[in-house]
Amino acid sequence: MDMKYPIGTFQFDDEISISVTSVWINEIEDLPRLLRDAVEDLDNEQLDTAYRSGGWTVRQVIHHLADSHMNAYVRFKLALTEENPVIKPYDETKWAELSDYKLPIDTSLLLLEILHKRWTNLLRCLTPADMEKTFIHPESGEVSVGKNIGIYAWHGRHHLAHITSLCNRKGW
Repeated sequence: MDMKYPIGTFQFDDEISISVTSVWINEIEDLPRLLRDAVEDLDNEQLDTAYRSGGWTVRQVIHHLADSHMNAYVRFKLALTEENPVIKPYDETKWAELSDYKLPIDTSLLLLEILHKRWTNLLRCLTPADMEKTFIHPESGEVSVGKNIGIYAWHGRHHLAHITSLCNRKGW
């Protein structure tokens, strides 16, 4: 198994349909519960264990998900309310070194639960025209709202797999 990409990279070349995005939205909705279930019995030493050599700790992964998904939520809103906006990327590696990444994980788990309620409410109300709206990522280029739903469904599964595969390998 590739410990950096335990579920592979995001790949989707088919048509982005209502049924496909519905599955993705459900995955985004379920992520906070699945994360909480995955880490509920971990102690601080386990939370401060990296999922792979050179990778983030479980604690950093949880805090990263909160930061990443807050940024994603804002990017969706920008794409829905502005004409093809250019979004601002951020240095996730440097963010993971900041002091708030040492906080108890419950701060980010709670944030994710509330954020994902708002986010999935927004996503479930999108029209087919909304799905075609786009933003410009300076590194990735133009991204549609519909595709970005899939990217973030994958992103949650990707980091959840980092945690669950570590727990499986360690017998936790």
